[in-house]
This record gives sequence, structure tokens and C-alpha cells, in this order.
Amino acid sequence: MAEITIQASDGAGSFKAYLAEPAGKPAGAVIMIQEIFGVNRTMRALSDWVAAMGFIAISPDLFWRQKPGVELDPDAGQTQWETAFGYMKGMDQALAVQDLKATIAAARALPGCNGKVGTMGYCLGGRLAFMMATQSDAQCHVSYYGVGLEGLVADAAKITAPTLVHIAQLDKFVPPEAQAAISAGLAGHAQASVMIHPGVDHAFARLGGHSYDARAATIANGRSAEMLVKALG
Repeated sequence: MAEITIQASDGAGSFKAYLAEPAGKPAGAVIMIQEIFGVNRTMRALSDWVAAMGFIAISPDLFWRQKPGVELDPDAGQTQWETAFGYMKGMDQALAVQDLKATIAAARALPGCNGKVGTMGYCLGGRLAFMMATQSDAQCHVSYYGVGLEGLVADAAKITAPTLVHIAQLDKFVPPEAQAAISAGLAGHAQASVMIHPGVDHAFARLGGHSYDARAATIANGRSAEMLVKALG
């Protein structure tokens, strides 16, 4: 496992990204998009898991424009949450999308990449993965419990690559009316689909977290893995 440096496309500087590589290459790449807690041990563990499935996993530091190297612990108390929300509110999401596009370009340029790249994000990253589905040329997208997607589904016609949206039924950040709007906005879409996971809360797929649910996570991750394999090889 290593770290790479990626140049921002707007000339503002460069940012780091965690890199986990598979045993065999060439391979497709998956851009792992962080929660509000930065590229912490959870994102590194998820990246390692994706690499173990045979993909190049890259998790870029999307808070670098505010402070490089942010790593917070969602299970370490209210102060960590307040700090995380501060970084989330301070993020320019349009610039984050540009940084993710730069990460896609960097991934495709890696000598071991087969040229195919997908995105997979969690929480804030789940929102950004959906934004990438409408704004980038990546080969597939997976969104886990993304927040505010009901305000983005109006752009669903722009989705041209396979896109999977995982929603936690009990997610207080995505209430029932939001879930209904997301489902309706993507209903009948040729490329996008929604899975609402019953009886689980936000961050149900964060291994070891307080909301982790092994059954729902296994089901969701299986569907995600199938999409990645089909789209990225």
C-alpha cells in the first residue's frame, strides 16, 4: 500500500491519495470517495478490500484545500463529528468533483490500469459519486448512503454509465420523503438503480462502526462487487 500525488486541474496545487494495488494487473481502478472523516483507517480498509477483489483502489484527500491529511474517527465522540461537519461545510463540491476527475485521469495513467475506472463513495462520498455519475466519463458509480441525492436526481438523464445507489431505510440524513424522491427520480432509468436496505441506519457498511450491519453490508457489497466486475473487468 502506498501514496501517490495528484496535480489539481485548476493549478491550485497537488493532493495525496491512498493507493492499494491488486495482486494481478492490468486491472480496473476504483476511486474510493471519503466520508466526512477524511481518508482515515476506514477508507484505507475499504480501499484494501477493493484491491483484494482485484482492482486498483485510489482514495484521494478531498479536504486538502482546507487542510491536507485530515483523519477523524466517527466513533470517538461529538468533537470529531463537529470537526468533520466543519470540513464538509467548508468543501467546495464543484472543486471536489474536479479533483475526482483529476484522480480518474491519474488512475488511467497508472501503468497497471486497464483504462477503466469507476467511483465508489460513502456518505459525503456517496453524494459525490452520484455527482460523478452525472458529470464524469467513469465506467460505473456506486453511492453508499449519499446525502442530499433528492436534490440531484433532476440530472438523472445525464447518467450514462451503470450507477448503483444504496440507501439505509432508517437513515436520519435521508428521511422517507427523500428516499421516495430518489427512487422516483431514478425509476425506470436504463443505467441507474436504487437499493433501499431495510432496518439499517446510515453507515451500515462501515466495518466496525456503531451502525455496521453485517447482513445489509454483505448484500450491498455483493451487488457493488458485481457491478465493478462487469464494468471494469
